[in-house]
Amino acid sequence: MATEGGGKEMNEIKTQFTTREGLYKLLPHSEYSRPNRVPFNSQGSNPVRVSFVNLNDQSGNGDRLCFNVGRELYFYIYKGVRKAADLSKPIDKRIYKGTQPTCHDFNHLTATAESVSLLVGFSAGQVQLIDPIKKETSKLFNEENSCQHLWKVDWNEERENEGSKTSEEALVTVQRLIDKSRVTCVKWVPGSESLFLVAHSSGAMYLYNVEHTCGTAAPHYQLLKQGDSFAVHTCKSKSTRNPLLKWTVGEGALNEFAFSPDGKFLACVSQDGFLRVFGFDSVELHGSMKSYFGGLLCVCWSPDGKYLVTGGEDDLVTVWSFVDCRVIARGHGHKSWVSVVAFDPYTTSVEESDPMEFSGSDEDFQDLLHFGRDRANSTQSRLSKRNSTESRPVSVTYRFGSVGQDTQLCLWDLTEDILFPHQPLSRARTHTNVMNATSPPAGSTGNSVTTPGNSAPPPLPRSNSLPHSTVSSAGSKSNVADGAIASGVSKFATLSLHDRKDRHHEKDHKRNHSMGHISSKSSDKLNLVTKTKTDPAKTLGTPLCPRMEDVPLLEPLICKKIAHERLTVLIFLEDCIVTACQEGFICTWGRPGKVGLLSSPNQASSLGGTIM
Repeated sequence: MATEGGGKEMNEIKTQFTTREGLYKLLPHSEYSRPNRVPFNSQGSNPVRVSFVNLNDQSGNGDRLCFNVGRELYFYIYKGVRKAADLSKPIDKRIYKGTQPTCHDFNHLTATAESVSLLVGFSAGQVQLIDPIKKETSKLFNEENSCQHLWKVDWNEERENEGSKTSEEALVTVQRLIDKSRVTCVKWVPGSESLFLVAHSSGAMYLYNVEHTCGTAAPHYQLLKQGDSFAVHTCKSKSTRNPLLKWTVGEGALNEFAFSPDGKFLACVSQDGFLRVFGFDSVELHGSMKSYFGGLLCVCWSPDGKYLVTGGEDDLVTVWSFVDCRVIARGHGHKSWVSVVAFDPYTTSVEESDPMEFSGSDEDFQDLLHFGRDRANSTQSRLSKRNSTESRPVSVTYRFGSVGQDTQLCLWDLTEDILFPHQPLSRARTHTNVMNATSPPAGSTGNSVTTPGNSAPPPLPRSNSLPHSTVSSAGSKSNVADGAIASGVSKFATLSLHDRKDRHHEKDHKRNHSMGHISSKSSDKLNLVTKTKTDPAKTLGTPLCPRMEDVPLLEPLICKKIAHERLTVLIFLEDCIVTACQEGFICTWGRPGKVGLLSSPNQASSLGGTIM
């Protein structure tokens, strides 16, 4: 595990770190926050979240940044590593009374220089559709007919100085008809201009269409499909209304969900400690996994859709194979809850064995090196070649990162000896490729999924892992979704989700929960967060939740303290990494070779990368 020096150095805030690709450096002039730059008092507030969108405007500076701090919501031009941040002129600023923004998401399909659709979820359960460029509030979802003045939106402060300040009163329900609990995650459905999905701390998810109303009475539901610890209902009404679907997943809060790169699958993590992956159109459970203990708080997909990483209250990052439906590795580096995990689609290392063994042209090899440039079909084709059991002379190592309530940033490499333990790697030389991709690959994970054999592989080799640990792996059945909508889902089929465009889409602290406390006995006790249908004591040691000694234990490449307050954001961009802490500071870390781009105020250039 990456370690710091003792004493004072251990508590020092780091402003740079080095990996094999070079030096990452914090850019103080590219820091975004509230205009007064005063640290926010985060007691009792919702986590700071950040959303990006690129407007593709003619100016070459089309990146926009949205973040929430307490009751406030800000919308800025994001200048990245190229120009210093100007906090005096937010494009839009809103202050809410009676509720707080908790999460938000841009619609990348409809975004233009003149208009952008931004969904905002709130602590009181509402969802608001706003246009921060036009400074309009389009619609409010999850409201009732009898309304009261619950929140107030104040526009930009400079208008007050100009003597023309305006304010907007929003009518918001006291007793919401659809769900009264806090919104935990909101995202547009990939490839759709009107469908979006909302998760609540009640454990329910709702599918909405911006073109439809929510109705003036509480919705009535009828069962569409039911499975192990989940149920899906349709809204029963004479005319189409919101919500179109209601998902009930697990027990306790549904903390986060994430769509697969191709938009066909949906991964959900809940307070009951389970990761559940569904076929989105077929509403079938593809597979599941249980945390070592406590709830799971975050989830992300690899760029090709083959792996998922989760983090949560067990202080671990857990890597789960989508194809095999099993845990393939855990990572221990954090000293407290892991709040965000994310793959870096722009950085990869390629290991090359004897060039004479490569059964392809130089053009094919260079094509594989730059797989991040290409989209779903070509990416899937190359990765399937790489994963061939007959010959794998070239292999790609996945890079992902995590941040936590311990204020630390960890970077991890998922290497070939972990992904394919049954085939020992030959001696290899390592190339590093920092990809200048225009968008992360969106590999297809549908009908090409195959079920591996059930024979147990030999002991797993180690990579960045702790020594002296006997490793074994238990095979598990892969419950692969059909990919086709079942016959009983005729009403759901009218939503035409299968017609979505194949386009790329961008998703109380307890510090005593640390790895030092992990044991089979403590696992049983700490799993009392919610009542689950699956007995936690019976899942430990099964494919759902392997024991610590049964899977490789990864070490982080780097593990650095980078903030004074808990970290809540980690986003990988093409030329930088963006992090944010609960004090409301959004920090930009220049990638190796990119720091020198910060120059004169007249220089403006778009990031050019698709935001994940």
